[in-house]
Amino acid sequence: QVQLVESGGGLVQAGGSLRLSCAISGSTFSIQQIGWYRQAPGKQRELVARISSGGSTNYADSVKGRFTISRDNAKNTMYLQMNSLKPEDTAVYYCHAQTRPAVRFYDYWGQGTQVTVSS
Repeated sequence: QVQLVESGGGLVQAGGSLRLSCAISGSTFSIQQIGWYRQAPGKQRELVARISSGGSTNYADSVKGRFTISRDNAKNTMYLQMNSLKPEDTAVYYCHAQTRPAVRFYDYWGQGTQVTVSS
């Protein structure tokens, strides 16, 4: 079992910055990858960025060059630095972890944090 708690969302003007944090606890040794997803009203949840246990990262094309995912293993925390925010970045942002303690994969989600970008 893994528990994920997001923080850092809020209201920001276009062009501004926010940093999201995800505190990770539980069976962290079995985590294969962690990442951020977002869901805007009326849209499907989509991948924003993810980082594997080996440190490789992937970003959605829409956020490349503006967002940076990172993790602090000592603090069991993952971050998403969001710069040059746009109104279309407005969504609920979710922390995600995928584990593989044995053969099967398991997915865990945080409760989400709202990010609103005003024009």
